[in-house]
Amino acid sequence: MGAPATFVLLRHGETPLTPQKRFSGSGGTNPSLSDAGREQAHRAAEALAKRGTIQAILASPLARTRETAGIVAARLGLDVTIEDGLRETDFGAWEGLTFGEVRERHPEDLNAWLADPEAHPTGGGESFAETATRMEATREKLVAAHAGRTVLLVTHVTPIKTLVRLALGAPPESLFRMELSAASLSAVAYYADGNASVRLFNDTSHLRP
Repeated sequence: MGAPATFVLLRHGETPLTPQKRFSGSGGTNPSLSDAGREQAHRAAEALAKRGTIQAILASPLARTRETAGIVAARLGLDVTIEDGLRETDFGAWEGLTFGEVRERHPEDLNAWLADPEAHPTGGGESFAETATRMEATREKLVAAHAGRTVLLVTHVTPIKTLVRLALGAPPESLFRMELSAASLSAVAYYADGNASVRLFNDTSHLRP
């Protein structure tokens, strides 16, 4: 089957919204990293430098991913390519709100969203089904472009969970059953015959003191 295209998946470091567990997608305020998030990015960069296998870096266009990728790229001596397909889901009117606030203000829309991957957040955001379609197209493009290479994708919770879900052939509701921490590392290998292998998920060992 030849050497796979291996995607190392790095979730961006914390922003001011992350500890508050607020919806933060591609349609919100586009926050930058907090001081804690920048420290996490530096720790991830050191871990990836020790790994020593990253050959290219691609990042979502949002500020928090660009900043995280820039810190890693400076440590590895690589450039960053922006890939729009790696952006986070647009959470519509829920951007900036906590889960509890959404349940209080938009209970029917939230229940529908939790039950149906085709459902949209209030205000015309992006459904999980639409995110999955976008991620499938992005995956196919990047696998074709990086066959046999190890590439770092600096992206967000939903894109990473979606790539893992698709690699496992798991149902859409599995997105709600995965924990993905800020600045965590995951990895998926893609082979020429179309098969995929999840190699790592939500590794945060590099963030420990």
